[in-house]
Amino acid sequence: MAEPGKGVIPGKLAINVQKRLSRAQEKVLQKLGKADETRDTAFEEMVVNFNKQMAEGTKLQKDLKAYLTAVKTMHDASRRLQDCLAEMYEPDWFGKEELDAAAEDIDTLWLDYHQSVTDKSLISMDTYLTQFPEIKNRIAKRNRKMVDFDSARHHFASLQKGKKKDEAKIAKAEEDLGQAQKIFEELNVELQDELPVLWESRVSIYVNTFQNLAGHQEKFHKEMSKLSQNLHDIMTKLEEQRQLKRGCTAAAKTRDGAKSEEANHSESASSPPERPGPPSSRPPSRLTPSPDQRQQHVALFDEEDEASGSDADKSTATTKQCEPWSGVNLLNWDLEILQPVTLPASKVGCWFIEVKVCNFSRAERSKNGFTCRHLTTF
Repeated sequence: MAEPGKGVIPGKLAINVQKRLSRAQEKVLQKLGKADETRDTAFEEMVVNFNKQMAEGTKLQKDLKAYLTAVKTMHDASRRLQDCLAEMYEPDWFGKEELDAAAEDIDTLWLDYHQSVTDKSLISMDTYLTQFPEIKNRIAKRNRKMVDFDSARHHFASLQKGKKKDEAKIAKAEEDLGQAQKIFEELNVELQDELPVLWESRVSIYVNTFQNLAGHQEKFHKEMSKLSQNLHDIMTKLEEQRQLKRGCTAAAKTRDGAKSEEANHSESASSPPERPGPPSSRPPSRLTPSPDQRQQHVALFDEEDEASGSDADKSTATTKQCEPWSGVNLLNWDLEILQPVTLPASKVGCWFIEVKVCNFSRAERSKNGFTCRHLTTF
């Protein structure tokens, strides 16, 4: 046993031990049915509601803590994602500064949301639950005092029923009964007043908790929606800038190709065309018509001019088209000499000369004595 002065009074300890033994004995008698038990159905229902309310509040508190843990986890994931985007985003890309500012705003928004839910929902829930342990202890104390009251009542009744009545003991038992009844009734009345109020308070605490949570969620998601839209616009403009740059690059390549092709074309156009060289094989000899034959050719050309007098306008137009050939000498043209035709001995051998002439003036035809596809016999 503890020594006096060490925080435990021997007399009080003995009283507590005696009370516990008395309570245990009374419970055994009540379970055996040898002693009646004070019952309060209304209070028992209050206690059931209290236990249910405490369990629901404890679960809500636990779930709120889990939700805030998830919010913090989501915040960390969002921060890492924004940091990754900032590292990959090159400085010369569109909206680099706006992107960094949006990342800071998103981080701040997550912090504010976590703190707001903690202050307005979780802390209020913690405050609400702090009263339950104290009330639970008072309910337990009330139950113990009820057992003490039942024990005192049974002891007083047993003394009264005894054959040998000891007035001193009866008086002492009556005094103990009155004291036990007073303590029990005081606790019972207090709890009967508090428990219904506490049961009704759950509605307001649930309303405030979820109303604050919903309000903070609405504000958070509204602000986050704006920041997300800004981020979306930055990415859209970056893509448009990339497409525009790609189009400009393609146009520049096309323009460079066109310039190169034009330069090649100009180079080809500036180079003089190659003049045809002399044919590899020429006829073995040129034949010059005799003066008599030239006179015959001139006569033939005169007849052709008279026949084509009605087409003077057309001949003029044709002559204009052939003006580039006005200085050409037909004697310098190559003649296509055909081999002599083999005839019987009684026939004379002939040479056929085919001269290709394109609409020359009358003076030139008179001078040269040739006509188109004219056959001359030598």
